Amino acid sequence: RDVNVEDLLGREAITLDHEGIADYLEGKVVLVTGGGGSIGSELCRQIAKFEPKQLIIFDIYENNAYEIQNELKRNYPNLNLVTLIGSVRDKIKLKQVYNKYSPQVVFHAAAHKHVPLMEDSPAEAIKNNVVGTFNVAKLASKHNVERFVLISTDKAVNPTNVMGATKRMCEMIIQSIDKVSKTEFVAVRFGNVLGSNGSVVPLFKRQIANGGPVTLTHKDITRYFMTIPEAAQLVLQAGAYAEGGEIFVLDMGEPVKIYDLAENLIKLSGFEPHKDIKIEITGLRPGEKLYEELLMNEEGLTETKHKKIFIGKPGEFEFDDIERKINELLNIAINGNEQMLRGKLKEYVPTYKEPEEVNSKVS
Repeated sequence: RDVNVEDLLGREAITLDHEGIADYLEGKVVLVTGGGGSIGSELCRQIAKFEPKQLIIFDIYENNAYEIQNELKRNYPNLNLVTLIGSVRDKIKLKQVYNKYSPQVVFHAAAHKHVPLMEDSPAEAIKNNVVGTFNVAKLASKHNVERFVLISTDKAVNPTNVMGATKRMCEMIIQSIDKVSKTEFVAVRFGNVLGSNGSVVPLFKRQIANGGPVTLTHKDITRYFMTIPEAAQLVLQAGAYAEGGEIFVLDMGEPVKIYDLAENLIKLSGFEPHKDIKIEITGLRPGEKLYEELLMNEEGLTETKHKKIFIGKPGEFEFDDIERKINELLNIAINGNEQMLRGKLKEYVPTYKEPEEVNSKVS
């Protein structure tokens, strides 16, 4: 049978109380960057329910943007929907969007997220994730946006790869600009999203449909998981608690062993693991960590009204200093010296370690 991703969670799905969400979305102009992606498109679906004045989908990938546009038009015929194709790297395009539409709430989901691909193309991760976030955030501040929510990842915590390190820099941008801006800037950090583009579940499903083998990189690898709707709802909820500068951490229960996930998926698909469908271990990929964390040691947690959302305390970053570092990273990225780029990234994100250092502590 076609397996429902909720069956793989190993816990109850999280539901929302919707308290406070309508207050900051209803009747507002809302911009979602990366609005065609897995999380971005689900955010758009959820935001549409809260009757915004206007919803702007901004994405570089036209096919995804087109699909979510059609779906929303069909399901919400009265929604004032604008779908724009463009890149967060393109300052001129972004200026036009802010000037023309004056968004009041911005959800920034646009990012390169694929760990091994970003190990091979680190300059693209800098240009898209770091510089893209900086562009969208700086314009939000200039245009007095009310709230800005960055979608971050547990891979930003003690990162072992370029993707995670760039997302950590995005968090630093948010925390530094919040101090000098009227806009309330916050970040929301969560783990792997079941069934999202590039997550293991669609890959495993395809491998099972082809008769196996199901491949995973290490027998002991664990990840935190949540469903796409859970992730999007918790982002909206965290946005309601925003006072500025926080990193919201979503509680996703216990981490799941990917090996157990593979076995469960094979069983739920009606097969016997290791007999009908083999499981093959292929070895860790570049930048891959055996386990993820949701918090850094320095970020003591405080609770919110929602039992699944916690707050890590804001870091001490200065905006001018962050801006200087970003310009330096961009120059190196443009000149194409990857070794130098990694070196600089390590200097600016002191928690960035090589995977070998981190993984050896576990095994």
